[in-house]
Amino acid sequence: MSHPMTFQNQPKKFRMIYGGVRNMWVVAMFDLPVETSEMRSCYRKFRAFLLNDGFMMMQYSVYARFCPNRENAETHSNRIEEKVPEDGQVRVFTLTELQFQKMKIFSGNSRKPPEDAPDQLSFW
Repeated sequence: MSHPMTFQNQPKKFRMIYGGVRNMWVVAMFDLPVETSEMRSCYRKFRAFLLNDGFMMMQYSVYARFCPNRENAETHSNRIEEKVPEDGQVRVFTLTELQFQKMKIFSGNSRKPPEDAPDQLSFW
């Protein structure tokens, strides 16, 4: 008799934990110069790349993307590294879902909750 696949009997490489333990957020922060038309073009292309790669704008020049695991987060970090413009500076770091949810967001005098992870992963 076949047993239903549960977390405990799944091979480790196939486990996906949705309590925020294995889920990751990749955060990209950047300062790119926009002094010339060529620099502005590089800025627009880099920003468009982030948006096309599934990142959302959290603030000006701060973008984040939800990833289901560390390996996927590393893939997206590597993609950013390949697209960094010649001028300027880009910083990328990863947070677990639990760390991300502990973020405090202040807007004026009010505190807002951090963005939610997507309800469902989409593949395209």
